[in-house]
This record gives sequence, structure tokens and C-alpha cells, in this order.
Amino acid sequence: MSSTAPIGVFDSGLGGISVVRQLVRDMPHERVLYFGDSANAPYGVKTPEQVRKLSFAIVERFVKQGVKAVVIACNTATSAAVNDLREAYDIPIIGMEPALKIACDRGDVPSDPHHIPQRVIVAATPLTLRERKFAKLMERFDSDNEIVKEPCPELVEIVESGRLGDHDLVMRTLHGYFDQYDLDRIDSVVLGCTHFVFYRDYFRELLPERAAVIDGNEGTVRHLGVVLESLGHLAPESARGGVELANSDPSERIAALSRELLHA
Repeated sequence: MSSTAPIGVFDSGLGGISVVRQLVRDMPHERVLYFGDSANAPYGVKTPEQVRKLSFAIVERFVKQGVKAVVIACNTATSAAVNDLREAYDIPIIGMEPALKIACDRGDVPSDPHHIPQRVIVAATPLTLRERKFAKLMERFDSDNEIVKEPCPELVEIVESGRLGDHDLVMRTLHGYFDQYDLDRIDSVVLGCTHFVFYRDYFRELLPERAAVIDGNEGTVRHLGVVLESLGHLAPESARGGVELANSDPSERIAALSRELLHA
């Protein structure tokens, strides 16, 4: 596999572009092929079998394009399909999971030998929060921390429909999900869907200053870099990186929105 081969990144729609932005920032010499499956979005309300079928079709497309690795920039697709994809293909398949460890590790203070229990809300799609993969992740931390699952499917729809800039709509939607909590007691909100990363500034407006807003994009890209370096497949510094955007919805609206989100 050539070190200058591209990296395939896919998502149920446009959310994974937030991962591409991180990838471009941290690994600027890499070529990225992005595929958003907006025609079939959202994945978070589908069955695991449906998500697996869609994910396999996209990875097969990437393999035909000669990618050296695939990033599943979608917590839902990772939950449903990552193990089966890794068994089927011999290239690195990098998945994502809600960054719950980062949130809970904030309770480990060097000056205090005791863990300070963290109060964490995990915002994600319904399927991500239902899947066994997340249940196992949560089991690692819920004995020492207070963790609440909050499915937020409408946040995916707002991004896909190009209404992310509608401040009143977004804040009304967030309040609809989060007003049930005493946010002054919350230590962090984990953005367990790549679509939700685009809402970071809105969450900062919603939450008290002391609460952290955490996502897994940086850690995912760092892991990708470690895997590619271990295989000798990192692009050389002389290589010219770039991003190609593709989507199962061929409309100009989606193409324009994809470009807008990439460069926001």
C-alpha cells in the first residue's frame, strides 16, 4: 500500500466533516476521500442490520478507490459495523466511540488521591446509546461516576437540513433536551455524535462555564496517525494533502452545505 494513497472517511451524512476538519488540521499531508450518506440519514434511528449493510457498501466503494485506511466518522456506524468490517477487510478500520473516558478522567486530580465523581451527560443518537458497545463502555465508568444518556436525534436533522445557523431553533431544541437536568451540577457533556461537534458554541452558551464540552475527534485522528505510522503508511511531508467530498445525495444543496461545513 502506497503511503500517498488516500484515507476514506464516512458518516451517515454531514457530521463526519467535523472529523475531516480535524484530520486536515493534524495531518495536512494526507489525501482524504469523504463520503456522506445523506440520502440514507439518519443512521441513529435505523436497525443495526440496516446500518451494517450501508456501511459495507461504503467501505467497498473506498476499497475500489484504493484507500489505505478507513475512518468511520460516525459513532452509530461504529457501534453497529466496526467489528464485522475489520473481519472483512485487511486495511485499518478506525472507529469512534463517545469520549466518556476523557470526561470521567477529569475526576482524577493529581493533588487528590481520591477520584472525584463526575456528573456526565452523553448526547448521542438513539442507536449509539442502545447498542451493546456503548453499554460495555459505560460499565467501565458508571460505578464511580454519574452518567446519563440523552438521545438527541433532532440535532442530526438540523445539520442535514442546513439550519445550523438558526440560533433560535438550535437553542430551543437544546433546551428541549437538556432543561430536564440541573446543568449547574453537570461536569461535562460528551458529544457522542460527529454531527454534534458543530454545536460546540451552542453548548457553551447552554452550559455553565465550569462544565466541559468533550468530543472524540482529536483522539480518533491521533489514533489514526499512530496506526498509519506503525505500518509505515503516513504520507511524506512532501505530499500535497487535500479533501474530496462525495455524498449519496447528489443535490447541489448538500454539496454546498458540505463545502460550507468543511471550511466553517
